[in-house]
Amino acid sequence: MTLRAGLIGSHISRTRLPAALEIMCDAHGLSLAFELIDTAELAAFDFDATVHGLTNRGWNGVTVTHPYKTNAARYAEDGMHPDVAHLGACNTLIFGDYLIGYNTDYTGFMAAFVRVEDRGPVVMVGAGGVARSIGSALVALGVKDLAIYDTDTLRAKDLAFSIGPPARAIPVSALHDTVRTASGLVNATPVGMVEYPGSAFDPTLIGGQVWAFDAVYTPTDTAFLNASQAAGLECVTGFDLFRHMAIRSFAAYTGFAVDADDILPKLEALRP
Repeated sequence: MTLRAGLIGSHISRTRLPAALEIMCDAHGLSLAFELIDTAELAAFDFDATVHGLTNRGWNGVTVTHPYKTNAARYAEDGMHPDVAHLGACNTLIFGDYLIGYNTDYTGFMAAFVRVEDRGPVVMVGAGGVARSIGSALVALGVKDLAIYDTDTLRAKDLAFSIGPPARAIPVSALHDTVRTASGLVNATPVGMVEYPGSAFDPTLIGGQVWAFDAVYTPTDTAFLNASQAAGLECVTGFDLFRHMAIRSFAAYTGFAVDADDILPKLEALRP
């Protein structure tokens, strides 16, 4: 049997997802046919038409990353899995007799974050597709105050409204003081990727918080996490999320139960 899938996103040439799926396919007696659809290299791109074409090519499904996770949720419409239908973001579309949309960012983050005990105030920078997943997961895990900042103020307000209390949008004028008094810091933007260097948080504001999470995993040692680690914060990397996301994506593609205790150490070899 062959798992036929791929990844849609911008600047995805460094993704470890094919290698992660290959490891799990080998463990379950499957072969893998995987294709990258890097929209940064396409002059014109139509998300809906592309996904529709993949179903006609006999793919099992497709993984979706920045900046198309809200597009994927709209494409799935009523086909979103009920556990994640409220998120408004989707990163895994499974084809078959009917379409199912999953969000393994959400379930993967919950698994990766469980080791962090603090549930104090959080500041999250970014209000796109991955922020919808992480913000909703944080609230589900018991965070009582989630302050969201985005350069697009309306997008931050929309996300806060979508998540509901305790999420709230904050203006740039409040960012300094809110970061200083937070327990947790979250980067849910592409800033820190090789293509988008820099830090979503001013390094001079980092210190005194308890933990930090960066959704970027290539590289794992982003400027934001380097500053956070230097300041003594407990750090959860994008690669921690990636490993748990990959396991849940493979399970969604194949229907196979995955022994996380067995697979997680094998995926560690892929750490950038």
